[in-house]
Amino acid sequence: MQITLPHTLGKDEVRRRLESRLGDASGKASELIGGMAQVETSWVDSDHLAMNISAMGFTIPSTVAIEENQLVFDVDVPAGLGFARGMIEGMIREKGEKLLV
Repeated sequence: MQITLPHTLGKDEVRRRLESRLGDASGKASELIGGMAQVETSWVDSDHLAMNISAMGFTIPSTVAIEENQLVFDVDVPAGLGFARGMIEGMIREKGEKLLV
């Protein structure tokens, strides 16, 4: 599943905001989202963030690409969580938009 979040901030500002909220570019961050999911992040390079989201006994591997005008989330939803695709997309949109503010 691919989710795009448009922005007008430019790559450098988006990267700065993500880094300030998620930790330094070489480190890893882990956060509990609403008591429902554990998220581990690590920077692959300056424009790509890898995320592993653990929820309901599943791990959801994901990546975030920082582009000049949008963030692109590529989320590999396991078949067993197919019923929750809408909820997962909604959570990513909500949390992703908050990262851009």
